[in-house]
Amino acid sequence: MIDSVSWTQTAASLVLVALAMAVGWWLRLGITRQLVIAAARAAVQLVAVGLLFGLIVSSARAIVLAWLWVVVMVAVTAAVARRRAPRLPNGPAIAALAVVATVGLCLLVVFGLGIIDYEPVNLIVIAGITIGNTLPALVLGAKQTVHAAVAERGQIEALMAMGMSTMQIVQQVGGPIARLALVPQIERTNVVGLIALPGAMTGLLLAGVAPRDAVLVQLVVMYLVLGAVSLSVVVTVTLGVRSLFTPALTLLPVEELQAEAPERTRR
Repeated sequence: MIDSVSWTQTAASLVLVALAMAVGWWLRLGITRQLVIAAARAAVQLVAVGLLFGLIVSSARAIVLAWLWVVVMVAVTAAVARRRAPRLPNGPAIAALAVVATVGLCLLVVFGLGIIDYEPVNLIVIAGITIGNTLPALVLGAKQTVHAAVAERGQIEALMAMGMSTMQIVQQVGGPIARLALVPQIERTNVVGLIALPGAMTGLLLAGVAPRDAVLVQLVVMYLVLGAVSLSVVVTVTLGVRSLFTPALTLLPVEELQAEAPERTRR
């Protein structure tokens, strides 16, 4: 059981990172700078989060501040989605709607059914876990939607020529997109406990919580994440495909849907 971790112990855990940086520098792999930035950003961001948690817990308006934090996370998610999938029409609005809908349902289930106590810290943690896992799948779904509109343009136009509505086209085209976007999350869920122990369970075990309780908490988190990611992908793909059409029910020009330039993709 770990009662507490000092700053010295935290710094000592950087030994492996330092070794990787040294080997990368020696072999001239060009990874040293990236590792330094990643480690520094993680430290700054997590320390800032810890300080904010302390302020929220000690505040008389803790629940209001917690909800404000959730709103900021949703706004940041929309901004990140716009940067990573800029070609999807109305991408930020679709991302925000998908996140709000899934996080809202997630919080309703967790607190409405009494699975977890409705407290400021719990609110932030559950919303953060949900949004953090939802974003990658959401972005992948948005990118694949645009890719399908370009690569499978002939098929979509053929479906339109057959008189199919936009919703029927969503049903025809959206399935492969959604399945592809969900592959990483489904694979992580399939191998949980076999290849790797998930973070929440590991943290609780290190904190001395009984294995049974740690497993049950992890199951709650895992099911919430799987459901939230799936719903966010469904919303993103459905609204994303519908956004590809003009008011005259024609596909947007290919020029507006072309993939990002290489330099933007690398970022």
